[in-house]
Amino acid sequence: MTQHIANGMYGAVIIDPPKLPTADREYVLVQGELYLGEPGGDAQVAKIREGEPDGWMFNGTASGYDHAPLRAEPGERVRIWAVAAGPSSGTALHVVGAPFDTVYKEGAYLLRADDPGGAQALDLAPAQGGFAELVFPEPGMYPVVDHTMRQAEAGAHGLFQVSAP
Repeated sequence: MTQHIANGMYGAVIIDPPKLPTADREYVLVQGELYLGEPGGDAQVAKIREGEPDGWMFNGTASGYDHAPLRAEPGERVRIWAVAAGPSSGTALHVVGAPFDTVYKEGAYLLRADDPGGAQALDLAPAQGGFAELVFPEPGMYPVVDHTMRQAEAGAHGLFQVSAP
């Protein structure tokens, strides 16, 4: 099974909670580990078994949203669905400069927009999913990262480009 997942045989199934309010924008980020080499080859299988990926990625591409940023406008409610595909690594999804006001994980709300406070990360173990919502306060470039910094520095990062309408 680890070889199947490590070679990209995964995806996301989104099940909206009952009475989910509409967001202005929604994105799905499926985080997975990147293992280079011949799929199923001895070197790749050894890296998978040792839990030593060559990198991490969102939606099948390491650092892909650096070059094609996700877009939003200031004041819009943005919902980020997230899945930690693994096979062995989870994620601590974080947007730099814009706290989450809603966090939903594995079928339960941890925080809602009208609750006091906010959250910095949506933490997911391998195979878990959920979403976080935020409102960007002003135009700018906002990094989105796995706050497990080793994973962010090895590809699990990107950008939100927030532009005025």
